[in-house]
Amino acid sequence: MFRYVAASDFLCILPKPVFNFNNTAMETRALPTTDLRYTNSLTEYSRFRTREVRIGDIPLGASNPIRVQSMTTTDTMDTTATVGQSIRMIEAGCEYVRITAPSINEAKNLENIRRELRARGYNTPLVADIHFTPNAAEIAARIVEKVRVNPGNYADRKKFEHIDYTEHTYEAELERIRERFTPLVQICKEYGTAMRIGTNHGSLSDRIMSRYGDTPLGMVESAMEFLRICEELSYHNIVLSMKASNPQVMVQAYRLLVHTMIHNGMNYPLHLGVTEAGEGEDGRIKSAAGIGTLLEDGLGDTVRVSLTEDPEFEIPVALALVRRYDQRAGHAPIAPITIQSVHPFAYTRRATHEVQNIGAAHVPRAVADYSHRTEITPASLFASGYSYSIPLDKWNASDIACDYIYFGDKIIGFELPGMVRAIYSYRTWTAPDCPANAYPLMTVEEYMSTEPRSDMLNFIEAEISDLVPALLSRLRGDTTAVLVLTSANEHAMPEMRRAFFDLIESGISTPVIIRREYRATDDLQFRLYSATDMGALLLDGMGDGIWIAANGIAPRDINSTAFGILQATRTRISRTEYISCPSCGRTLFDLQETTAKIRARTDHLKGVKIAVMGCIVNGPGEMADADYGYVGSGPGKITLYKGKTVVRKNVHAEEAVDELVGLIREHGDWVEKVPITPAIEVENSIAS
Repeated sequence: MFRYVAASDFLCILPKPVFNFNNTAMETRALPTTDLRYTNSLTEYSRFRTREVRIGDIPLGASNPIRVQSMTTTDTMDTTATVGQSIRMIEAGCEYVRITAPSINEAKNLENIRRELRARGYNTPLVADIHFTPNAAEIAARIVEKVRVNPGNYADRKKFEHIDYTEHTYEAELERIRERFTPLVQICKEYGTAMRIGTNHGSLSDRIMSRYGDTPLGMVESAMEFLRICEELSYHNIVLSMKASNPQVMVQAYRLLVHTMIHNGMNYPLHLGVTEAGEGEDGRIKSAAGIGTLLEDGLGDTVRVSLTEDPEFEIPVALALVRRYDQRAGHAPIAPITIQSVHPFAYTRRATHEVQNIGAAHVPRAVADYSHRTEITPASLFASGYSYSIPLDKWNASDIACDYIYFGDKIIGFELPGMVRAIYSYRTWTAPDCPANAYPLMTVEEYMSTEPRSDMLNFIEAEISDLVPALLSRLRGDTTAVLVLTSANEHAMPEMRRAFFDLIESGISTPVIIRREYRATDDLQFRLYSATDMGALLLDGMGDGIWIAANGIAPRDINSTAFGILQATRTRISRTEYISCPSCGRTLFDLQETTAKIRARTDHLKGVKIAVMGCIVNGPGEMADADYGYVGSGPGKITLYKGKTVVRKNVHAEEAVDELVGLIREHGDWVEKVPITPAIEVENSIAS
């Protein structure tokens, strides 16, 4: 009989600890060191070929287009509202409509919803979303085209208990799951219903947590337990997902899942998503950092962007992400990677030496590009995170204030705030009237052949083709050099990744700023593309700073996006972090309104992570990655958490935001907002 290879079977011990989602050390776990495959190629764009899964009339996987989907937020028992919202989603481009079925009644009402949609001419496949209720799943599987089950709570109830299992007792637990899960598999086989086995980091079972911890390995094994049962029953109409609110964990889990499938001869399609991504700009950037990183490597067959907004607004974001790859094949060739210098399943930051405040243990730096501006005045700095207080006659730097500004050939006629440093083109830097406290940006040719140079900090702009032995040799002995890495390749992120690998293999510890220039058609495209390209590198520990230039995008939006990317990748925390679910029929309060209220009261609490969860499904689990949690526990009732611990139950919704603020105060994480004289009219005051 064929033996399935678990992810843990082909891993060997590394002499360092694995970190859980709170970045606290756990016991040393097994990680792969030789075979690190998870994609067709790290340098040539090629979709990972998966098997085709039939979902109604819209097949998934294989050579089919990457599908986009979303989930209704209405009460499933309200047929009219659910049908109406489903139609809005479909007309926005949604190819699969997911609807929650928390109990038997909702599962049965899927028949009415389906019938009404078909009567109105909409044949889009429906997906039943199931948690905790196998009997509802078994009803739904006879009605809709696909069911989603969560292996963390399909046959388990999470109690946050650590259990010491023997091999015998663990196998007994798997047999219990097999008995509970098998009826659904048999129904799906009989009715031709597809299934998504959807692991969520926030709802891993106590069994998985006890054996594997709060890790990507645990997420993969959670899905594999259920997948093995399906294969034993000769059922293969399956889609897999590995969702987490932390893009770094999400990316590692999907990669390890594909790696595990490769070793087992499997090729099931992947449903991609960053769960509880939040709202607005932050939700879009976080989603792109996670989803885009995987799409870059050809992984993913369907995408759902989980925003705390009406579901029809998720579809344009998902479409913008996937359509970028319609013409990606055929890009300029990149030399293959034969030695994988960065571990794809565990984060380690590339080791660099310190140059001023760049590299080593410093957070990644943000460089603003003012070189194309027609006029630069003190007010221009407001867009890059600086403000001026008239009463105090001083500049103030916000938490998203850039660290460097590149002025190109334009010498500014005013003194910069002391917190920001100027960069000029090398030609202008050597001019007599250039400020003394500025630094040069050189071409490789200038760096290799000209003097003088700064004795403190020199930026050298280079592409991968410039990383020849002569340059590497000079960099190796230069403690003032910082590379500014660029790429004109259509497949830019993998080319830049290859450049980082070359530096690592050559033993070069020079810090690197990632620079990309975009000619995006709109703000959405700009945010998604830059979050994908730079986020993918930062998630793998590559990059000591980012430098974004974009024609047609407001400077304030460029700066905000840069810090949003750093925040989403957890490489530089400058804002409050919100883990906010997208709402569904289980939600027990108005998520959009409540999230806005909480944000208005707490958005100045730098580094504090607050989870706003509509119900109990992922709420307690997601508290593992949040400092504070606000979770719907009943109609009009809220439960507040500190980490994973319940601290206040059955709080009236009208009082819950005040109670949350009080809880933050009690634990010493509250600071008062500091009023700053913002406005742009201060320029005259500065000039005078």
